[in-house]
Amino acid sequence: MRFILAASAAVLAVSACVTSVPQHSAVDPAQAADSYYVKASQAVGAKIAGRGQPRARNVILFIGDGMGISTITAARIYVGQVKGVDGESYQLAMDKLPYSAFSKTYTHDSQVADSAPTAVAMTAGVKSYNGSIGVTQAANLKDCTSAKTAGTTTLWEMAEAAGMATGVISTATITHATPAATYAETVERDWESDAAMSAEGKAAGCKDIATQLFDWTKANGDGFEVILGGGRANFLPNTAADPEYPNQKGRRADGRNLAAEWQAGAANRTLVTDAAGFKGFDWNGDGQVFGLFEPGHMQYELDRSKAAAGEPSIAEMTTAAITRLSRNTNGYVLMVEGGRVDHALHAGDAQRALGDAAALDEAVAAAVAMTNSEDTLIIVTADHSHTLTMAGYPARGNPILGLVREGGKLALARDGKPYTTLGFANGPGSICKPQADGKWLCERPDLTNVDTTALGFQQQSLVPLGSETHGGEDVAIFAGGPGANLFSGTMEQNEIFHVMARSLGMTK
Repeated sequence: MRFILAASAAVLAVSACVTSVPQHSAVDPAQAADSYYVKASQAVGAKIAGRGQPRARNVILFIGDGMGISTITAARIYVGQVKGVDGESYQLAMDKLPYSAFSKTYTHDSQVADSAPTAVAMTAGVKSYNGSIGVTQAANLKDCTSAKTAGTTTLWEMAEAAGMATGVISTATITHATPAATYAETVERDWESDAAMSAEGKAAGCKDIATQLFDWTKANGDGFEVILGGGRANFLPNTAADPEYPNQKGRRADGRNLAAEWQAGAANRTLVTDAAGFKGFDWNGDGQVFGLFEPGHMQYELDRSKAAAGEPSIAEMTTAAITRLSRNTNGYVLMVEGGRVDHALHAGDAQRALGDAAALDEAVAAAVAMTNSEDTLIIVTADHSHTLTMAGYPARGNPILGLVREGGKLALARDGKPYTTLGFANGPGSICKPQADGKWLCERPDLTNVDTTALGFQQQSLVPLGSETHGGEDVAIFAGGPGANLFSGTMEQNEIFHVMARSLGMTK
């Protein structure tokens, strides 16, 4: 906490005075002729014509992966109750942003989206296929070479070419779908390392996502100033021991150590792998930093203290990134993803999901405190929802993770058993279990004497699935700063890109 406050104070001193906003030359990205791009550009242009277009120096996009409306509501109550105040009326930092809207998350081929094309909608302004990253609808999911002719130019690439600073933060692997959407083009989101690629993909000369991050630094600009997240194994060879976990090795089959290659590729680059290295980096300097804090995903917020050598929180990473990126007089573009909200929901683990949503909101609060609303556009949204439900008639103040109580008494379902406020429509917590004779029995366990607030409790669900699925309903957008006035009503998800790009003066 001392680190956050010190860094915040340093940046607050800078952000108190708003200087003139740099003027960027508007460009047509590679996807400018795509029909989804054109339609979204026209929709945002119509809003600008009626409302005006404030100019932003900086853009920060917060994405709570899978953070649907029910997750936000439950997280709000959860945070309030943890703080010992009224949860229902509590306000998250994202709640306090002055503008809001709904985002339609369907993709080119699916009613219910995955994280890859929904991220691309926000980073490049198009809708595409589930499972694809950085490509338009013109790509063919069965042909990885089609990515070479159906690629996109992301806002992060445009910002680098314009001399702005760029950063990406995720609590998932930095090669995961959402952060990868700032730099990669692939028809298979799971190709995070070369070892995960198909033989056909390798034969066609397609590149894995980690390699694309390394290669992207050689394109326009000098690459990300700040990269922070998990996924160290995707950058290390399978012959190298992990620096934190000696019994684990990297995943790469090509023998390359991309992390070391990145560090050696230019002067003033620093690779960090733990909390000590993170705090030891000079965030007030001009160096580039690549933080890889776990072989895979970073720890859930509620488990973060168990990391071998410690991990920074998402709020600490956000604070540090803004400190570093703010040094660029041309402004910056930053993505911050709370990636593990999604993972906990897939596991049917509401408490860990709420813990990570709360941690993301702390990062939002830090960003708001560190920046000036006159020059920095802050957006908080989700890529898609999940099947988390909040139901029953629990009394005001009832623990959000607890059993439903009405009038001081347990509320009982028609089977005579109590139930929790939070549940899932499907997933691993299903009440339907396979029997020895091959048949399925659907019968709810009795939760009367179960501590449903214990860490790791799995909420009950109906449809039995090994992993709970995404939900297809609209998600929220919260925004503040120059251009935030363009968020209203129900919007196509890919309009978010156009609001950001227009606010920076990057597109027409």
